[in-house]
Amino acid sequence: MKLATIGYESDTQDAVIRRLKTAGVEVVIDVRAVAASRRAGFSKTILAASLKEAGIDYVHLRDLGTPKPGREAARHGRIDEMRRIFEDHLAEPAAQLQLAQAIEAAGERKVALLCYEADPKGCHRSILAEHMCEAAPFEVEDL
Repeated sequence: MKLATIGYESDTQDAVIRRLKTAGVEVVIDVRAVAASRRAGFSKTILAASLKEAGIDYVHLRDLGTPKPGREAARHGRIDEMRRIFEDHLAEPAAQLQLAQAIEAAGERKVALLCYEADPKGCHRSILAEHMCEAAPFEVEDL
């Protein structure tokens, strides 16, 4: 089973949707704590509508987003600090419930975890993918 991750930091919405379609993604799971964006086309409502038009489902799992201190750490290149903050957050019951939902969805259809950062190594979506791989035999593909 393949699990994709994608960041939109340096792309247009059209380019991201093209990459998702080329990879055969059926569901985008938005793992941003705040599904708003200054980048055109990536705020929750317009992104969901554009994905639907492209034949891709959209789910926002807010509790799988990084808390503000973790986002600030990542923004300043303190990836180890972001990881610690996010791992603590991920242990919370609401995050565990949504992690289980993501694992279930990815077991049924091809899913892409979406967040902002272009480099998956500096983004919490890679941590989520690691946790998902502990639960099921996913092969992670960074788009």
